[in-house]
Parts: sequence; structure tokens; C-alpha cells
Amino acid sequence: MELLRVAVFLGLCLGACSCQAVVLSDSAGLGRGFDGIGGLSGGGATSRLLVNYAEPYRSQILDFLFKPNFGASLHILKVEIGGDAQTTDGTEPSHMHYENDENYFRGYEWWLMREAKRRNPNITLIGLPWAFPGWVGHGKSWPYDFPDITASYVVKWILGAKQYHDLDIHYVGIWNERNFDVKYIKLLRYTLDKSGLEGVRIIASDNLWQPITLSLLQDPELGGAVDVIGAHYPGTTTVKEALQTQKKLWSSEDYSSVNDEVGGGCWARILNQNYVNGFMTASDTLVRLGQTALSSCVLTTVSFSTISWNLVSSYYEDLPFARDGLMTAEEPWSGHYEVAPPIWITAHTTQFTQPGWSYLQTVGHLAQGGTYVALTDGKGSLTVVIETMTHDHSVCIRPPLPPFNVTSQNATFQLKGSFASIKELQVWRSQFNFKTKKPSFFQKLTPLTLVDGLFTLSVAEDEVYTLTTVTSGQKGSYPGSPPSARFPKQYKDNFDVRNPPFSEAPNFADQTGVFEYYLNLTDPGAHSFTLRQVLTERPITWVADADQTISVIGDHQWQNVTVSCDVFMESVKTGGVFIAARVDKGGQCVRSARGVFFWVFADGTYKVTNDLAGQTVLAEGQSGTRAYGWHTLTLTVEGQHASGLLNGYPLWKNAVVLAPPNGWAALGTHSFELAQFDNFAVLAE
Repeated sequence: MELLRVAVFLGLCLGACSCQAVVLSDSAGLGRGFDGIGGLSGGGATSRLLVNYAEPYRSQILDFLFKPNFGASLHILKVEIGGDAQTTDGTEPSHMHYENDENYFRGYEWWLMREAKRRNPNITLIGLPWAFPGWVGHGKSWPYDFPDITASYVVKWILGAKQYHDLDIHYVGIWNERNFDVKYIKLLRYTLDKSGLEGVRIIASDNLWQPITLSLLQDPELGGAVDVIGAHYPGTTTVKEALQTQKKLWSSEDYSSVNDEVGGGCWARILNQNYVNGFMTASDTLVRLGQTALSSCVLTTVSFSTISWNLVSSYYEDLPFARDGLMTAEEPWSGHYEVAPPIWITAHTTQFTQPGWSYLQTVGHLAQGGTYVALTDGKGSLTVVIETMTHDHSVCIRPPLPPFNVTSQNATFQLKGSFASIKELQVWRSQFNFKTKKPSFFQKLTPLTLVDGLFTLSVAEDEVYTLTTVTSGQKGSYPGSPPSARFPKQYKDNFDVRNPPFSEAPNFADQTGVFEYYLNLTDPGAHSFTLRQVLTERPITWVADADQTISVIGDHQWQNVTVSCDVFMESVKTGGVFIAARVDKGGQCVRSARGVFFWVFADGTYKVTNDLAGQTVLAEGQSGTRAYGWHTLTLTVEGQHASGLLNGYPLWKNAVVLAPPNGWAALGTHSFELAQFDNFAVLAE
């Protein structure tokens, strides 16, 4: 085991002043409480492919995320309350598609919360709606014009979590990119209390520090309803009004960066600096190397937390924000997954702390750059986390990072107060080694022996250290996951699943609309089990959802491909469905998706378009198709030409396709309408 680069001063440095030592002490009280580190599944559909992994790989991925003393060992899981709308990388189904509809088994967030709780019974669970079914707005595209309806909708999700899954939701978020609604927040608090959910706390506005903080200071009733001020991507800063509220201050959505080494550096920096820079009561009195805690720097007793978007990158690589999770699991067909640097950076904090611990008042910046934080359980345990990430190796996707310098240095610490008697600290280190490109993450080093509570640590650039009295840390591992592989070139699904474990068919990624397994009782023969698009109304969304519904599947690199599917329209005269190839865009960009789209309509016509919006027409004519009858569509795209079959007979051919050169296969509907699909097949060259 490598020797720790540390010098323990026996007689050369008996006084903290002569060594310019940072004093770590609880004698003057503690800083803010620690509510934990978490990951976010949703916002949207970011865990979509995870559920399709076979065992044992699916359980291994979950262990790296949630199992205590193994990997990331997350304290918090935040999930999307599905709203039937596109919310970044896909749609997640609502528990209430319609006003008189309730189903608490749709989607995969219930399953994910159960699995997280099974591994960590003490995990904190949070729900947040990004979007809402259309009926909530009663014809309007704003969810808060009828706050009683919206509050009831959210509370039913919380009650359903408990009734059907034995899941206790601890917090519920309120977010809308435009603004927050004071009346709704108060009514939500009232509805929660009336429903016996007094223990469920509210996070607001789960977006920006302002204007919610000023409203909390000016409105005592609102202040009584909100427990946590949540900010997204705060850039390790806060505002003085937020501190004045005496509320818990959370970075309730952060990170959102590619999970390579630089992404790991981003995560290491913000996990420390969100607290050091943003949550001190006096930012101009940050404790520096050579200074002890200032008596004027008194911290409140409320708490702090950081949550990563997203939990695990489990969506198609070519959707927006690829690999922006703590780890990557985007190939259920191969079983391949990647334990990325942010997993082990998270472990530096999560494996050696727990929610309910507190920060010491002495946290701050090192003299030559980098930061340190110290936490305690109040019972003698101590954990110190140090990061020395340089600017270019810790840039996050947002917000812009101002310049700063970090250089190698010796950092001296003096333990006092209840920590003065500590004789030994466990040491864990991560070295990014950008120059050699041979990183070493979460390595256990020789324990550090202290003399009179004093030690000096030699820290280089781009390193993370944890020094702790906690001895239970572990770098978990499994045999390597299977090799990476492209999506199968030949793929079929007849959707004949009697008791599907999830409402979605494997590998289909809904981008607008919701496609669910359906038992077709009106056709007990060949089409008794189908995939059905179930939305009949446009949802209330903050993303530019398409006017058409669409679900993509396959390999974005596919060029020459044949797609076939049986289709069934349920809207007389106005109905329309399509299959597609070379679909180039999804996620929040789906509205502008191009490709080759083969449409048939219930009025007896067909159309071939170069875009989802149907504006660029390549061919059109009569098809004889009608609603309430099954039709088989076949689309072949080869080079710059495309052709289509209807029920096995040529309907059109030699349509010229100049772009895009590649993309996914897809199916969907002309509008938000009921339609069924069966016997889907794709063959790619």
C-alpha cells in the first residue's frame, strides 16, 4: 500500500500559528447540517434503458449507485413525477393520464425507488413534477390556474407511493421555468396536511434563488409552507436573502456534465464549494489556511445538500446531454455499463458521512487553491474532504466558471475540541493524473497517525482526499461488465407480454406521447397484445414537445434499414400513424426531427415526409386505409432512395432522401390520439 505523502510534526510545529494550521474544532459550535448527496432520475426519462438490463448487471448498477459502503452510496434519490411530456431526454408516464384515471404502476420510478430503499432503507426520497397531463390545466398550458386540482394530483402520487409500494416520500418539489406560484405552494401545504402527510416537506422553487427568497421573507404564511430553498446549477454561490430565511439551502439540481475525468473534477469541486462558497453566512470571512474560525462567522443550524442531474445516463447516446450521469448504463442489449469517475468522487463524501451530520464552522479555501470541508456526527466522528481541482479540469457544463489558480502545496491541520484526542485517520485518495492519463480513484492509503492532533498533508493539483475516523469505507467491485456492442441489426417485438414488469416495451424511448403495453380485448386473435399510444390531449410542458407522438428505438448510426409494423388507428377520419427511419433528433429537440416518415391516415391517404412535422413531402397519394382495421407498413431506406409497402404490396417507391444520412427507427401518431402497434421489426445493414 502506497505511503501517504504526509509529515507529522513532532516538535517543529507545536503551535498552530507558527505552522499556519487550519484548526478543525467544534468548541465554538457547528455549521450547517448535512442532508446528504443525491442523484436525480428524470427530467426526463434518464433511467429509461436501465430497467431493460438483464441480471446480474442491473443489480450491479444499482449497487454502485445505492449500496452503502460500496460505490456512490447515495443518501438521496430524487425522481420525476411523470407528467406525460417531454422533459429533456424523453417522456415519463403520469399516474393520471386522465382526470378519472389512476394507475400507480406505470413507468419505472416506483421500481427504482424500491430498489434504492432495499439497498439503503434510510434513503431520502424526493418527487418533483416537470410537466403535467393536459387535463390538469383545463385547456390552459399553465398548471397553476387551478391550484386545487394540481395539488390534489401531486398528493395522490405521494399517497400512491405509500399505498402501493410502501414508499415514504420525504420531500416534494415545486418547479416551473417561468415562475413559482405562491397560492399553489400554500394550497399544496394545506392539501398535504389534510391528507395526513404533515411530514412531507416542500422544496421551492427548485429553480433559482430568486424571487422565492424575497417572497419567503415577506410572506410568513409562505415561509411556514416551504422547508427547503432549492436552486439549480447555482455555480457554488447563493444570495444573502436565502441565508436570511434560515431555511435549508440545497443545490437541488447540479452537475449535468459529461462523466469523464473533467466531469469528475467538476463534481469534486462543486461538492465542496457549493458549501464553502455558497452557504457561509458571511462569504467574505471564509476560513483560509493560516486562520482559525472567526467568531463573527456564525453559521445557522439549517442544512445543505447537493443533488446530481442525472443519476445514471441510461438513455440513447445521441439524445441531448449524453453521459451526463454519475455513471453510464445505456446498452441493456449488451449488458455493458461503465462506472465513471463521479461515482468514486461521490464516495469520498457519502461513504464517510450521513444525513444528520453537521459541517464544522472551519471550512474554506486552501492557501494555494482548492478547498476543504469537515463534518462530524457530533459524537466524536470526523470526516475531512479536500479537493484541489484546477480550473480547466473541473469545468461544469453550466454556469460559466470564473478563472482561478491551484498549485501543489502543504496543508497543515490542527484538531481541537472533541477531536483533539483522535490518534488516527483513515485516508482515501483520488488522483486524476491528467498528464499521464492514468487516473487512480478512491484508493485506500496507509492510515495517518496524529501527534497532538497535528498533521501536514502534501497535496498536488487535481486530487481529492478524505481523512476520516470512519473505518467502514470500501471500493466495491464486480467482474467487468460485458463488452460494449451496437444495438442488434435485426430486432423484433410482438409485444406479447401477459404480465409486463413495466408499462413500456423494452428499448422504445418515448419522445412525445406515451406508448404502453395494451391488452386488446376487442381482437383476441393475432393482435391481442399490442403497444398503444394512450394520450389524447397535449400535456402541459416546459419543452417544445412535438405536435405528433413518437417513440424511437435502435442505433442512431443506422443508414440502410427496413422497418415494418402493424398499425391500428382509433380515430375515424382524423387518425394517422407512421413508421420511420433515420430519425436524427430526440429529447428536447424532437420537434425539429428529420428522417424518413411513412404515414397512413384514416381518410384513405398516405404521405412520405422528410420531417416529423410533415412539412417536407417526398410522396403522397391514396392508400385506402381506414380506422379500426389493421394495416402492415413496411419502409425501406437504402442510400438516397426510399420505398414503402402497404400490406405487402408496393405503395410508393424511389422517393429521394438526401438527408439525414442516419438515425433511429421510430413509430408514432399524427396527433395526440389513440393508436396501436404490433409486430414491430427492423433490419439494418
